Amino acid sequence: MEVNALPTYDMTDNPTGCCPRFDPREWDDQELHFREKLFVRSKTRSLFHIPLNMGSVFEKTFAAIESADAHSDDDFIVLSHDPSAWSGEHYFSVIKEVPDQEMVRLSGNYLTKVFEGPYREVPSWRQKMEAHVNGQGKAVKTTHFFYTTCPKCAKYYGKNYVVAVAETA
Repeated sequence: MEVNALPTYDMTDNPTGCCPRFDPREWDDQELHFREKLFVRSKTRSLFHIPLNMGSVFEKTFAAIESADAHSDDDFIVLSHDPSAWSGEHYFSVIKEVPDQEMVRLSGNYLTKVFEGPYREVPSWRQKMEAHVNGQGKAVKTTHFFYTTCPKCAKYYGKNYVVAVAETA
């Protein structure tokens, strides 16, 4: 895959009007290469890794991105990880700077793996992702997760796909 490109995510297949239907075939076992890829970074509060204000933070962040016309359907991913049991970090891909938001640029090589199931499986998925990366002769620097649908949409679609995105060393 070319630098800063993401797999296809069909935003038009959206019967819920919220989260588009996710096709895991495009995202499973892919190599991503970021060079100064632009993201908005936001933070959430958590209680033992359970987000307390994710909905409001995501709503506010998406509104700022839309207001700045910095969103692209062809370049969409939100990378999330928990630096501690008390907080989460979320990186929203954007195509230009967003006023009054924390902007970051990520560079590195990443491997993806799609999982399906309840969010409580994240610790197990993290271990499986590390084994997958190690099996390719690489080491994991950081693992982020792309939660492809909100809980309501996952229930509607009958599937809860989550993409592990591991930065490799």
